[in-house]
Parts: sequence; structure tokens; C-alpha cells
Amino acid sequence: MPSPPRLADLQRIHIVGIGGAGMSALASLLMGNGKVVSGSDLKSSSVLERLRLLGAKVSVGHSAANVGETDAVVYSTAIPQGNVELQAARERGILTLSRADLLVAVAEGRRVAAISGTHGKTTTTSMLALSLANAGLSPSYLIGAELNDSGASGHAGASDLLVVEADESDGTFLRLDPEIAVVTNVEADHLDYYGSFDGLQGAFRRFIGSSRLFPVVCADDLVIAGFGLARESCYSYGFSDSARLQVKNLVVAPHSSVFELFLDRKRLGDLELSVLGVHNVLNATAAVGVALQLGASFGDISEALSRYVGVSRRFQHRRVVGGVRIVDDYAHLPSEIRATIAAARQLDARRIVAVFQPHRYSRTRDLWRELGEALVGADVVVVTDVYPAGEEPVPGITGELVVQAARELRSGETYYCPRRGELAGVVASHLREDDICLSMGAGDITTLEAELGEVLG
Repeated sequence: MPSPPRLADLQRIHIVGIGGAGMSALASLLMGNGKVVSGSDLKSSSVLERLRLLGAKVSVGHSAANVGETDAVVYSTAIPQGNVELQAARERGILTLSRADLLVAVAEGRRVAAISGTHGKTTTTSMLALSLANAGLSPSYLIGAELNDSGASGHAGASDLLVVEADESDGTFLRLDPEIAVVTNVEADHLDYYGSFDGLQGAFRRFIGSSRLFPVVCADDLVIAGFGLARESCYSYGFSDSARLQVKNLVVAPHSSVFELFLDRKRLGDLELSVLGVHNVLNATAAVGVALQLGASFGDISEALSRYVGVSRRFQHRRVVGGVRIVDDYAHLPSEIRATIAAARQLDARRIVAVFQPHRYSRTRDLWRELGEALVGADVVVVTDVYPAGEEPVPGITGELVVQAARELRSGETYYCPRRGELAGVVASHLREDDICLSMGAGDITTLEAELGEVLG
């Protein structure tokens, strides 16, 4: 694989698909570093407006004319190789870079804290970035979603610290040279890339081994525990007695989680989070393990985490309409769905109405039974058809498989709504005052909140 270019040699950069969370984060950081950024996306969005305000020249729609005088054209895995802007760049001899290529160039020469894992990456990355900023360490950061308090997913700090959400889906995380590597958990996903669960585990092992300081890993995760890491070789964290950074005396309430943290059996202090769920307690603890090693005090970290209000699509409170609280979450894997429903149980609500959109035919084919089992904790379940995410349909693989699995394990109301356009009406017919409506999935289910607002008035 050829070496990526030096970032110093790239002054003008064009990004195809600039509205995506990862690409917009890079665009924000690049502009903060004085680069001239242009880009395009298929549809207008608030993200594009924010980038324009920062100085980017952004076009809606892909066209060869969008590629002006530029040093490089950057694309993500979501952009087909036949894209007209990529073709135009190649015809003109302009350098084309994958998102991973650009990320490696951005990370070169920086002290990188790279956060990976099957889930929890985005929240942990954002918690860490805010903790380091509160400690006066001025990090740059690249996060896979917008921070709720600022609307930004990327930022150029004044120091050489870079906090990055490290994607394992296509092996990108193995191209980084992290000062600290973080693994929140390991579950069977992206097996189309790795070929097997053993292949995925091997990649995470190599990632952990690349950490120059103590890697930060979850002691409660059974797969990570199976890696056999020596206690003195890492910052393990969790509720387990084997964890070096241990959570104790957790108290959950409708609007907070309070707990104590101990490092090597010595008490560090209390942490209070306003974001709900045991999974967020673990995410915060991982952030503590990294921030302490990078020079932040526990006081600065705990103060930042107490003010943390989350990122978009991670248990995001959208609105209250008709007496129903609508919460949106990116959860699309079984453990994420269970964690989101458990977090909703902390709230004072009569019922949880879970609306789930399966993501990708391949994932639904492999996990439909586990996805159905994960929905058991809700009072009412509505499942829509599969969001393809660019995949071709697979015969016999539909959201009805998930419904079938859920019905085998629960006696509560469970419904299948195969037509996405009818979903809001179906869900609204089952909502009552004081319910929590959870929309879950990695596709266009996030727009359900606005659709329900129209139906419910």
C-alpha cells in the first residue's frame, strides 16, 4: 500500500459526500488547520449549512463541475468508484484519497487516542474529547456524530493531541499509530470484511498491541477477557473485580447515574452522568482511563462528564408530542438495542414503545434471531422492513424475521410494518400518553420523530 501524502502538501481538498458524519468531521478539522475545503453531497442538510458557515464551498448533487482547482479529492466507502467527481479527478490527474488515507495523513505526527469497539465508540470519543478540553489540553477530535452541545463532529485544537473514533469496519483502525488504543467491546460484526469472527478478533488484538501507552479495554467484555491480557499491561475497566479502573456503588435515577471509581483499589472519586444507561457508565469510565494517562486530573474529567449531554442519535431526546416522549438512537446491533431499552427504563414512563428498523440484509440474515431477542424488554414492538444501506435485497430476508423471533419470546404487542411510508401512522395508533417512543436503527428511521410530529399534531 503506497504511503499517504503529507498533509502539509495538501492545501486545497475536495470531499465527495462531505455531509456524512465522518467526512464533515474531517472537513471541520481541516478548515481549522487552514486548509481550503470544498465538497458535495446528494442532499441539503444542516451539516452542509454549518460547513458553509465555516468557509467550505459545498454543492448539492454530484457533478464533474464541482471538482475545481484542488490538490486531492477524498471519498468514503459509501461513494461508488464510478462517481462522476472521482472520474473527473482521475481524468485530470488529481490525487484521489480514501477517507482512511486522509485520516492517516491527519494523524501523522500527532499523539493519537484511538477509540474502537463494536459499539460505544462515538460516545466514548466525545466524552474523552470534552474531558481533555476541560483540562486545558486543547485536543483536536474526529467523532462519528455531532455533539449535542455544539453541533460539531470535528475540531482543530491547539495541541498535538488527536482524539479519533477509529473504525474497524474496513480495517482503518489498523492503519493508525495510536499513543493509546481503546476497545470498548468486541462482537461479531463486519464479518463480510474479516471473513470470520476469529479474523475480527485478530484485528482487535493487533490494534490493542499497537498502543504505546497502556491500552484501555473493557474487563466486562467476555471476548476481550478471552484475549488474556496481563493486568499490568493495560488499563482494564468495568464492574469486574479484575478491572484496574473499577466502577462501584452505581445508583441509577430517572435523570442521572452516579457511581464511584477506583484505580488499583484506590478511590478516585464520584462521577455523575446525565446521560442514561449502564453502557454510558462504562463509556465514561473508558474516557477516564485515557484522559488520566494523557495528563488530565480526575477533577477536570468528572466536571466535564457531569456536563456531558451526548451526541446526535445516541439516546437523543427529540420532542414531546401528545404526551409521548420521542427518543432516537442509532442502536442497530442486539447489545445496543438491549442497552437503549434498559436506559429508557430509567425514565419515569408508563410504557416503552420500541420501533426498530433492521440495517442491511446481510446483518439481518446473520442476526435476525438475536435482534428479535433484544427487543423483548419493550412493552410494544414495531419493526419495519430492512434498510438496505446500498445492499441488494436477499430473498427471504425481511424485517418479518425479526418480528418472528420477538414473538417467540414475548407475549406483548409485536407488529410488522413493511411499508416505511406507513410507519408513523402505525406507530401513532399504538402510542398512549406518558409512553416513551424509541426509534432505533442506523437508517432513515431517524426521521420518524418528524413524521410522528405531523401525525400526532
